[in-house]
Amino acid sequence: MDPINQRPLAPVRLGDATHYENGFPHELYTELRRTMPVCWSEEENGPGFWSLLRHDDISAAAKNPAVFSSATENGGHRLFDEQAAGVAGSGSESPIGIPFISRDPPKHVQQRLALMPAVAPVRLVEMEARIRARITRLFEAVSAGTAFDVVKTLSAPIPIQTLAELFEAPPGSETKLVEWTNALIGEDDPEFRKSPEYMGQVIGELMAFGAELRAARLDSGGADIIRLISREKDGSLVPLKDFFANIILVLVGGNETTRNSISGGLLAFTQHPEQWKKLVSNRTLIPSAVNEIVRWVSPVMHMRRTVMQDVEIRGQKIAKGSKVLFWYPSANRDEDTWGNPFDFDVTRPVQRHLGFGVGQHVCIGSRLAEMQIRVFLEELLNRYQTLELTGPVPRIRSNFIHGIKSLPMRFGVAA
Repeated sequence: MDPINQRPLAPVRLGDATHYENGFPHELYTELRRTMPVCWSEEENGPGFWSLLRHDDISAAAKNPAVFSSATENGGHRLFDEQAAGVAGSGSESPIGIPFISRDPPKHVQQRLALMPAVAPVRLVEMEARIRARITRLFEAVSAGTAFDVVKTLSAPIPIQTLAELFEAPPGSETKLVEWTNALIGEDDPEFRKSPEYMGQVIGELMAFGAELRAARLDSGGADIIRLISREKDGSLVPLKDFFANIILVLVGGNETTRNSISGGLLAFTQHPEQWKKLVSNRTLIPSAVNEIVRWVSPVMHMRRTVMQDVEIRGQKIAKGSKVLFWYPSANRDEDTWGNPFDFDVTRPVQRHLGFGVGQHVCIGSRLAEMQIRVFLEELLNRYQTLELTGPVPRIRSNFIHGIKSLPMRFGVAA
């Protein structure tokens, strides 16, 4: 084990969720990239962890799962150890099994491949018209010149309604899906995770919801997500606990990236109005704007790995068994990768950001998320040409999700 007094120590506890309540602290991470791009952080209720802050270091580590493990038995993909926290595992004490994001090859690859038909390109083409129709209906609740909450009215319903379609969920399920997602990602936010009893209720409701859908869809023969995550690639049945874990994974992953990219993108346009004007005057910039929004927002802040052997990165020795966090917002502002990384620029040439992760765990629904953001921007531009922020923007207290709770805005038509 490397001596603790020789580790480059971050000036704050990087895992403390309160550091992110006002957005990602880019000034701090810029200084860390310059002075200690591989650094150690103390942890209030844990052994501490290493952080990777540069784009190339994160990309290289994420593409090496043999050394940088996501497996639940080695700690999982979150800062806390999943089995110790009781949120995932193979033991009888946990009601939730192991999601495929918390597996290493070959099991991860097998379960990921089984899910691919749900988000295959041909499926996305077929879904686009329905997504556009739903977004069009949501815009009916928006009036020019009238302030409203973008999150409640648009950015939260858009991905949840898409997930309801993918789940083939009963009509009216969307309200509960939003509530469950908020609780699942809000472990550090008292508004979203109100009490242990409330969380137990959420898990119970979600398991009942999943079990009902599984019973109805198990032998449907279709490409709906429920059937696909119920069976392995070889057709064998996925254990019920692992099915529940993957329901949660799809619900959170399918919602948070799109929801917070839309919200964060609109906030960015109010802060950089010249970029909105460029988009209004040139709609061919929408594809590059979508890419830039996800880079800029970086809706997932980190993923965790556990090193399976001693490694060295930038001259820093990291001992076997150590926790390592990949900080995606830092990578997406890395001066060595991006020209003018602190400029929000809808004309930026499309380049692979880490907003959807990288390597074997890159977001399986990234193309679906991009399509929803694109269609949203197209329909927004069909109706409105001006954007105005009308109040404060509270954020989720989280070190994991870069999320916005509410976004008060006013849309307008150009004179």
